[in-house]
Amino acid sequence: MIHNILRSKSTRLFMILGGIFIANALIAEVIGVKIFSLEDSLGIKRANINLFGSPFSFHLTAGVLLWPVVFIMTDIINEYYGPRGVKFLSYLAIGLISYSFLIYNAAINLSPSEYFSIGNGIDKPNNAFKGIFGQGLWIIIGSIMAFFIGQVLDVFIFHRIKKVTGEKGIWLRSTGSTLVSQLIDSFVVLFIAFYVGKRIQTGQGEPWSIHQVLVTGTGNYIYKFAVAIILTPVIYLIHGWIEKYLGHDLASQMKNAAMAKESE
Repeated sequence: MIHNILRSKSTRLFMILGGIFIANALIAEVIGVKIFSLEDSLGIKRANINLFGSPFSFHLTAGVLLWPVVFIMTDIINEYYGPRGVKFLSYLAIGLISYSFLIYNAAINLSPSEYFSIGNGIDKPNNAFKGIFGQGLWIIIGSIMAFFIGQVLDVFIFHRIKKVTGEKGIWLRSTGSTLVSQLIDSFVVLFIAFYVGKRIQTGQGEPWSIHQVLVTGTGNYIYKFAVAIILTPVIYLIHGWIEKYLGHDLASQMKNAAMAKESE
């Protein structure tokens, strides 16, 4: 049975793309707890731009390192497997992300042994473990909602552009759909997690103001916008590799089928 499944190039490709998609989504959620300074990381002077009436520099969640990969995979999967393929993997990713946070919280509630140590001179390893894996409920809800809305928008815009441009303009439908979907994604997660959530769940720190949501969301989006543009050549490289792997005839059949499914 497994030999028949793996013999199909289209099935193998879906498994590879799906694995990359889900792995990056899961890792991005875990590392997203860290906020870093983009300018300090690059060794350059902080921007300190006057934005919405206050100084602005790039303080980003570490998850932005991987979300561009997720959305590139979204567009590639969309191209060859259509909305159903993307939705299947998105629902699976959301389920696995939710499951992972349940396991993290179960692990947090285990009583630590005196043998438990992390290294690097950390005095209270259990507190460090809680700090990394114990993300707040509303942060989890916000990130999952933002991911879902972003995926739905990406799929919708991608196929609307492709209906107009046909096979031409790969960069336009891939980069364009990502830029629009990420505009919404960048603000939804912050609004739900830090503006709405902290007003409902008291005792979890001061809730953010709309100003903070706008400033931080704008920084995240500027970064994602720049990365999406920079990675445009990568999309062509991946397309070229897939076309070579599948062969022109099979690739054309799959892309035509993907568009047909979208119009059903």
